[in-house]
Amino acid sequence: MSNPETKTITSELQSHAAILGGFVALLWMIEIVDVFLFRGGLNSYGVHPRSLDGLQGILWMPFLHGSFAHLASNTIPFLTFGWLIMLRKISDFFVVSAVTILVSGLGVWLTGAPHSVHIGASGLIFGYFGFLLLRGLFERSFTSILMSLIVGFFYGSLIWGVLPSQPGVSWQAHFFGFAGGVLTAQLLGRQKREIPN
Repeated sequence: MSNPETKTITSELQSHAAILGGFVALLWMIEIVDVFLFRGGLNSYGVHPRSLDGLQGILWMPFLHGSFAHLASNTIPFLTFGWLIMLRKISDFFVVSAVTILVSGLGVWLTGAPHSVHIGASGLIFGYFGFLLLRGLFERSFTSILMSLIVGFFYGSLIWGVLPSQPGVSWQAHFFGFAGGVLTAQLLGRQKREIPN
């Protein structure tokens, strides 16, 4: 491998680490501030289904968590799936994130239980999962198909998280997050087929 190629790969990996690390640091800083300064009060800014005021929660939901344990359980899959998306193209990460946040949040707002509040980055994680799992189907390139097979093999059991399971877990966020990821896989896959790299 030539020196310029090595520098390019190193630069890309540094960008991945900076973006993902920055995002995770922000999540943990928000949770620390929420716990020690607001005593969990920021969580009221999550999605309130079918409430006009609750619409703003669509943007805040992925950044708010019920506890440090809740955030810790989301941190590793966020880093893993986020990095796998970035391996192909950094901009894909931002597109998938934006579409998933919107679709997941709107889905929760429309279908969530009355008087409930939905928080957490799990909807975003399921969006990443859906994107990686179905990208090969829509993009139809060897690399994307291989990635979809690897993700399906190691993480396929996550699919059950889109169904109602345990009380207190927003399966709606999981379901619509997954749908947002699949939608993005279809949109970006079609774009890549029409405009080959």
